[in-house]
Amino acid sequence: MADVSFSFPSFGFNGGYVLDNRDKEKRATKGVREHQDEDVAELHPFFSGFGSRQENLSSKGVQLSDRRQQLGENPIVLDQFNLNVSSPTLGSEGSPEFGNTRKPTMRPSSKASLELLTNYWTVHKKSKREEPPELNREVPVSQPKLSTEEIMRVAGTRYIQFQDQRDNNFSLLTHPYGPALSSFSEEDMKEVDLAQLLLAAAEKVGDRQFDRGAILLSYCELLASKRASPVQRIVLHFVEALQDRIDIETGRMIDMKGIDGISQGLSTNLATLKCHAQLPFNQVTQFTALQVIIEHTASATRIHLIDLQIRGGIQGVVLMQALAERKGVPVELLKITAVGSVGREKIEEAGKRLGSVAESMNIPFSFQVVFLPNLEDIREGLFNIEDGEAIAVYVPLVLRTMIARPTSLEKLIGVIRNLNPAVMVMTEVEANHNSPSFVGRFIEALFFYSAYFDCLETCMTQEAGYQTILEELFSHGIRNIVSAEGHERVTRSVKIDVWRAFFARYRMVEIDFSEASLYQAHLVTKQFACERFCTLDRDGNCLLVGWKGTPMFSLSAWKFR
Repeated sequence: MADVSFSFPSFGFNGGYVLDNRDKEKRATKGVREHQDEDVAELHPFFSGFGSRQENLSSKGVQLSDRRQQLGENPIVLDQFNLNVSSPTLGSEGSPEFGNTRKPTMRPSSKASLELLTNYWTVHKKSKREEPPELNREVPVSQPKLSTEEIMRVAGTRYIQFQDQRDNNFSLLTHPYGPALSSFSEEDMKEVDLAQLLLAAAEKVGDRQFDRGAILLSYCELLASKRASPVQRIVLHFVEALQDRIDIETGRMIDMKGIDGISQGLSTNLATLKCHAQLPFNQVTQFTALQVIIEHTASATRIHLIDLQIRGGIQGVVLMQALAERKGVPVELLKITAVGSVGREKIEEAGKRLGSVAESMNIPFSFQVVFLPNLEDIREGLFNIEDGEAIAVYVPLVLRTMIARPTSLEKLIGVIRNLNPAVMVMTEVEANHNSPSFVGRFIEALFFYSAYFDCLETCMTQEAGYQTILEELFSHGIRNIVSAEGHERVTRSVKIDVWRAFFARYRMVEIDFSEASLYQAHLVTKQFACERFCTLDRDGNCLLVGWKGTPMFSLSAWKFR
């Protein structure tokens, strides 16, 4: 296959809806009654591969030193609330007794949660140049400020060691941060404490110790501000999510509207465009995906692109530019079919803009909309396939939104298989936000969004207002992951290995990327001032686009046997 590459203009990228802040009600911090065990949502067989199995966590994780660091306890924050990971001691009326000083027994679920926290970091390949400091490593006096994700890692490791020491009845009267943290800045040490407090609150909420969890969350709110550092901002977003979960579990909140995940909108709002234009992830995955499509339709004169997320249509403009520059094989027709379930008017507006661009480039062009409020109604006959067309399917950040609707997802993939495209290119979030374990989802989401907030802080230094808008947009996804269950939890990203297992049922074959496609990805990263932090890695044939070594998005290409 010919290596075909193309240049690209400096276009903006559309994002989702811009969401306003929601006023929070004053929440009580004491006297929350205990409820029965958490209901487990029914799982369709499709979910069996989506983080629902119990992983063996003992063989991977943050490696703690054999000779445990003598990390001290912060008597003001940690000791005061008896933050051992344990089930509450129940009094005569079934409420937790805060004054009990006996060493309680650790519940199995809590132990597994700590193991998950311990093991999180080794599933990611960390770049050596950006590897966060470990607690058992001597830190130089001139230690630079830690990134948001590094703060979370240090807090997680310290929290594990703290719990291990309490579980072994250690008595630690040393410096509250321990010798390994003594060289960190005062600001970093305070943020490590804050993140550790958030982890403790999440553990309490996961153990249904809602009164203790609520008190810890109130302290997080006192210590953090959304006008301060990324660590404080992301802590507050997770505090809101945990408070929502407490309210739902205790019956204070019934209506889930407003925390139903990130809407798959078609916004062309200037703020949203600014946000996405300054982040490397969307542009790296988008231009590389189009490079793959160009390569797999290089000899075709009639090209039919089926786009499952047209938004503003910028990908169609880039594709037209590449086809206009193509030599040797004239384009007789470019047909774009936009599939959508919301915002029909915006889809049609995008089609009109694309028609104007095609006319200016002298490219024969056809645009059609397949609008399906219920994707279970999708069928091959809606796509107006003609003989001689080379079909390419572009699926950017769409399939994750359908995991909660497995019947629709299976129907969609079945229809795509019957269309037999030359290539299907998919971009997805590379994170496991679909675990049935609450604490598992919490930890995965905390580290993923910490990396994302760190990226926003680095890339959008001159766009503080737009950065705030995007963070508020992300907060809806955070709250949906943490607080919702069952069909109301729609934010359910999974990693590429899970998608591979699912696609294998449809005899789909993953395609390797050409050198030209990989070069295209590297070329796009160089357009950003933060390009040294945007990492590109391979997972089999898949391209992982990450931030400082933490995978954020996957890009993969597929054919049907």
